[in-house]
Amino acid sequence: MGKKSKDSSNQEEITLQKTAKFSVLELAGITQPFTTNDDAAAEQQQQQQQDDTNDSASNSNNNKESQKEGLQGRRAKASTGPRMDDTTTNLIGGNSFESRTPNPEWIKAREETYAKIATRRQEELAKKVPVPIKVVMPDGNVFDKTKDGVSFMAWKTSPYDVACVISQGLADAAVVARVTYENYVEDYDLGEDGMEGEDLLADAMEKDVDENAAAKAVLWDLTRPLVGNVAKLELLKFESDADAKTVFWHSSAHMLGEALEHLFGCRLTIGPPLKGGFYYDSYMGTKDAFKEEDYTPVEQEVQKIAKSKQKFDRLVVTKEEALELFAGNPFKEQIIKTKVPDGTRTTVYKCGDLIDLCRGPHVPHTGRVKAFAATRHSATSWLGDTDNDSLQRIYGISFPDKKMLKVWTENQELAKARDHRRIAAKQELIMFHDLSPGSAFWLPRGARIYNKLIEFIKQHYWKRGYDEIITPNIYNLDLWHQSGHALHYQDAMFSFEVEGQKWAMKPMNCPGHCLMFANSIRSYRDLPLRFADFGVLHRNELSGALTGLTRVRRFQQDDAHIYCREDQIEQEVLGALDFMKDVYDTFGMTYKLELSTRPKKALGDIALWDRAEQALANAMDKFAGKGGWRVNPGDGAFYGPKIDIKVMDAMERVHQCATVQLDFQLPIRFDLKYNTGSKEKGKEFERPVMVHRAMLGSVERMFAVLCEHWGGKWPFWISPRQVMVVPVHAEFNSYCEAVKEKLHDNSFYAEVDVSKATFQKKVRNAQVDQYNFQLVVGQNEVDNGTVNIRTRENKVEGEMKVDDFVEMCKKLRAEHK
Repeated sequence: MGKKSKDSSNQEEITLQKTAKFSVLELAGITQPFTTNDDAAAEQQQQQQQDDTNDSASNSNNNKESQKEGLQGRRAKASTGPRMDDTTTNLIGGNSFESRTPNPEWIKAREETYAKIATRRQEELAKKVPVPIKVVMPDGNVFDKTKDGVSFMAWKTSPYDVACVISQGLADAAVVARVTYENYVEDYDLGEDGMEGEDLLADAMEKDVDENAAAKAVLWDLTRPLVGNVAKLELLKFESDADAKTVFWHSSAHMLGEALEHLFGCRLTIGPPLKGGFYYDSYMGTKDAFKEEDYTPVEQEVQKIAKSKQKFDRLVVTKEEALELFAGNPFKEQIIKTKVPDGTRTTVYKCGDLIDLCRGPHVPHTGRVKAFAATRHSATSWLGDTDNDSLQRIYGISFPDKKMLKVWTENQELAKARDHRRIAAKQELIMFHDLSPGSAFWLPRGARIYNKLIEFIKQHYWKRGYDEIITPNIYNLDLWHQSGHALHYQDAMFSFEVEGQKWAMKPMNCPGHCLMFANSIRSYRDLPLRFADFGVLHRNELSGALTGLTRVRRFQQDDAHIYCREDQIEQEVLGALDFMKDVYDTFGMTYKLELSTRPKKALGDIALWDRAEQALANAMDKFAGKGGWRVNPGDGAFYGPKIDIKVMDAMERVHQCATVQLDFQLPIRFDLKYNTGSKEKGKEFERPVMVHRAMLGSVERMFAVLCEHWGGKWPFWISPRQVMVVPVHAEFNSYCEAVKEKLHDNSFYAEVDVSKATFQKKVRNAQVDQYNFQLVVGQNEVDNGTVNIRTRENKVEGEMKVDDFVEMCKKLRAEHK
């Protein structure tokens, strides 16, 4: 379901659907939350975690240092595979799979080919000269001998051997090593070891690593011999390290692939780790597909593989050897032909009789996987392009302990119960219709929440010196050519012709705000200018990618752009961070900050980048304290550095909704200037720095996040059902109506239950419907001018004067409680 676009060299390649810049990290298909069969196909369309305008090329890294590391152990993005140069034939599967065939003959033939290649590599290895090496641990301890006094030797000693010197328990608990080499031995060669070429699945992997650190440190199989002196050896455990989880799930994906070959004779394509699990895509012809009945045999086969404790063996192969190994699998052949340059080497891994293209690393053996479950399946397409072969995807999850799987299963049930689509339907908040897919219809009570969120942000705007503006919904496409969005983003825009010219619905506000800035002559005294805009945005998402409120076509953002002088960056960023803190403290959500710095493909003056990054760092130090944030080197947008704000909800899921991004390029594209007040020739005008910032991101997505965060139990200030007045008997209805009117006059949502149900049933119904308060009225309350208060948790607060209750409600609203 991807789209094709031309790059600057006119070479056509597969790209992902462009998406919203304020994105949720916990995506369907990555953490495997509750989904229906209708939205299962959305997996391959989920968004990348970066700004819409950030060309995917800005994240590429071709330098030799990163190639040493191979960017191993990364999780899959929600894409479906590596990028390929376009080929003349879209359907390549052919008759490589005809029917389900357990343990097909080609598995044995592949093993025989592997054995021949392995013999050649052993002959090469025999020529290597083992030399003494030393290993430094994170605590500074240096090891150079085994417990028996045998010296550590390059080409012989592995991280597992080093771990055994410390303790056998550590060696058995570690999943993978992270190695920072002091130097390589003289006879080690990156190219010969298959480490100099490109990671074959690099484009299918989620980019969340520190590239600068990765250039020095490399994830390394525990059983793979070291090839030099080690400046730092870290032994990573599943429970405490994200890289260890990624490696563990990557190994589990290989086990899943082995089971699929054993049971069905599938032609495997790619099987990457995800943020919370893994999947494997298989070609099963045009008529076959996975079914839920396949889960149990798959799980049983994986259990057999785990019990057999198959070793994960790494083998370096030439391009020709790789093609020989995977003869008959057109998908692996296409990867090799496209991604492996002639005359170079790559790597494969073997466990049992499975042999797969892989950069690694992996766990020592399959016995490390103690718990495995097949979680769901879906259809997809090779490389995410619907013109290509249809593939079958099966997802899995695994853990080194059965108790972890039990906890995971319970959490999935909790997530299922909190799914915003279920809650919104049950509480009658939103609806969708086939006549406008991807655009929510906000029912009266849903609109109450939506408007409260906007009102909440607008209150902050008033206090923080923002000016609200209103901009057009449609623009001539010339605007988007000027901004640069048309080149990279046009397929994601709703466009149409008017009087022979092409126009488009706006997918973002930034270019329109630039036009407003340029409309007047600006002075340095005018800055900063803070333009805030809740304008309606439209993005032409593919229908298969639409998912509740987290992926829509029509939405609004609490979008604002700050135009400031360079010397004001720190002050404005600090203000934005303080704004963000107030918002998420109100929501009861915690957050983490990351500074994403200049990427390889950055545009603009490096000195300006450096100064801007320092200003961001200074602001973050003042806001969070030194050590209260982390650097994400090289992950900034091509147009400027940014602060990624990752917020955690009640289920400890991570969402990226708020953002603060600097932009040096749009002011250039729109020739934005301000008068500096200087009389010196050439210095009369300067360009402003543009700050993109949002607190909620899209209101739709934030609605979904908060719905699941609070589990549908909306706090009083934002609740669409605040008060239900319950008469004990019909004779008190008129008094109840008067109470309701008083609350309504003070802008609270109140209703009266005049049904014929018993008052106990009325109270219970109101609690189930999530009314924050139930006001029970009988003769005593009528006589005293009071109400008897109960909460939705069925706590009896007792009798209170109506006016006092109104004041209490006002206080809750003012304090956002």
